[in-house]
Amino acid sequence: MIVKSENEPVVKEYLGTNKITTLITYKGFDFTISNTLWTLVYINISSNALRGSIPESIGGLAMLNVLNMSRNSLAGPIPSQLGRLGQMETLDLSFNELSGTVPQELASLDFLPVLNLSCNKLEGRVPESPHFMTFSDGSFLGNGGLCGPPLSKECIGTIPPPAVSGRSMERSVDIVLFPFVGLGFGVGFAVAVAVMP
Repeated sequence: MIVKSENEPVVKEYLGTNKITTLITYKGFDFTISNTLWTLVYINISSNALRGSIPESIGGLAMLNVLNMSRNSLAGPIPSQLGRLGQMETLDLSFNELSGTVPQELASLDFLPVLNLSCNKLEGRVPESPHFMTFSDGSFLGNGGLCGPPLSKECIGTIPPPAVSGRSMERSVDIVLFPFVGLGFGVGFAVAVAVMP
């Protein structure tokens, strides 16, 4: 689940013949999973009265699909390293005592369909991105200090953070370069036709 270098592809690789068996209890049912290195992409430690902060090292679990740490007593900021979890499909940190702002890096999780940060002590502007606009205000309820879309509470006297995503920057550069490339081809063609005997 851990990618050791940023250039390393995110792939599942069989790491030997030793089998690891894990017992997971989910909604009152016990499941036995073997070959955990292949299949453990789901972490649910909700409702465990955990205290402390969210470990930044979770951001290194590149294959993680679901992270549910809801209904604990976790405090401190949401680690920006969670924005590296590009395979993430569900992130539930609700009903904790998390504080600070929602990291801008979370807005880069383009394939995250389920986000629940409700009932914490978060404040500041919700990161602006087209993807974050798809979440309902229920994803952020119970955080009296949060403002900005998709919430109905407007931010007063705050400067919006810069847009995330290197992709949007690349798109704007492409849009600017396109006319110049077209102009270059047009001028080159005209010169070629004028020079021809």
